[in-house]
Order: sequence, then C-alpha cells, then structure tokens
Amino acid sequence: QVQLVESGGGLVQAGGSLRLSCVASGRTFSSYAMGWFRQAPGKEREFVAAITWSAYYVDSVKGRFTISRDNIKNTVYLQMNSLKPEDTAVYSCAAASSWYGAPLSQSETYDYWGQGTQVTVSS
Repeated sequence: QVQLVESGGGLVQAGGSLRLSCVASGRTFSSYAMGWFRQAPGKEREFVAAITWSAYYVDSVKGRFTISRDNIKNTVYLQMNSLKPEDTAVYSCAAASSWYGAPLSQSETYDYWGQGTQVTVSS
C-alpha cells in the first residue's frame, strides 16, 4: 500500500494562507493522479482539487487554492490563500493509480488516502 503523509495544517485567521504538503511513498508517483478532499464537521467529504497533467478545482476554491506537484520529491501541495471560515475541515490527500477516464472529483477513483490534517479558519 502506498503511504501518504500530510503536513501543513493549522489555525489561521480569515484571509490568511496555508500550504499543505503530502509526501507519497513508492517509485510510481509520477503516474498517479493526486487529489485533495476535505470533510467539515457534520458534512460529507468534498472534492477540493486534483492534478494529473492538468489541475482541477471545485468551484468554491477556484482563484484561491492552487494544487501542484513535484514528481522528484513525490510531493503534492495545496496552496490555500484567502481562507474563509467555511474552508475549515480535515483535509486529506489521495492517490489514484488507475485514473485515466475516471472522474477525479469522486472519492471512488482514489486507491490510497492520507490520515488527514486539520485546517481551522477563525473569524
């Protein structure tokens, strides 16, 4: 099983920024689609962003969040700017080994998941 280790969560005020990182094990990182999902208290898990050769975002974060990847470092990032209280959630990194033609916004596409990191936006 691929291991995904997340970091970068924390507490910030509205309007602030955070950068989440997710480091993946394995030799085939470059072939994975990588995604970020979030789950707020009492709500279902929500797709945030994904990246293959292109980047995709849920409408609510477009223009504020940027997903990127460094295939040499086996790391995917989520740069979050202009944070809002409604962005508060546990953010999880996910990897999909067989993603071509699959809907990247769906949890079922992904094979591996990180433990999640808490992002809390105050005010």
